[in-house]
This record gives sequence, structure tokens and C-alpha cells, in this order.
Amino acid sequence: QMQLIESGGDSVQAGESLRLSCVASGRSFGSNTMGWFRQAPGKAREFVAAVSRYSHSKSYSDSVKGRFTIDRNNNAIYLQMNNLKPEDTAVYYCNTQPPEQTYWGQGTQVTVAS
Repeated sequence: QMQLIESGGDSVQAGESLRLSCVASGRSFGSNTMGWFRQAPGKAREFVAAVSRYSHSKSYSDSVKGRFTIDRNNNAIYLQMNNLKPEDTAVYYCNTQPPEQTYWGQGTQVTVAS
């Protein structure tokens, strides 16, 4: 059973950057396309970015395109977040894309102050 562990969240000022990491324990990501998702207070969880197995294909939500970059290796997935905005405040999760219920972890909190 794959367990996903997110880290790297912090409280920052608008315009600053953060790099989130997600590592898998139990087994590797395998051939899965992997993604980042986020959930802001009072809102539904939403898609942020995804990367295919060999990073041949990447996709982003319109709200983060041009500011966030997703990358992966055999053991980890990363989300480089630049020019952060207050509306990026959320708990960030990694999962397969499309997501599987069993893989949701605790997430990592990102808070962006204006």
C-alpha cells in the first residue's frame, strides 16, 4: 500500500516562494500520473497540477499556470510555487491523477499573507 507524505508548507508573505515535496512510502509511484491538489477553508478540494510518469506531460490549473512548476523523480514529487498570492492559502495534498481516495494524506499547510 502506497502512503504519501507531504511537506514543505509554511507561512509566507505574498510574492514569496515555497517548494513542496511529496514522498511515497510502501511502494513507488510506479506508472501513475501524480498530482497536487489543494483545499482552502470552506472550499472543495481542487486540482493544482499533474505530471506524467516520465515528466513528458504536465498540466496546471489556470489559477497557478505560470507561477507553479511540478516535477518528479522515482521517489518524490515537487511543487515549486513562486509569486505566491493570498488566494493560494490552502492545505496541499499529493495523490494520483485522477486521485484515489485511499491515498489522501495529511497534507501540508500553505498560508500566504498579503
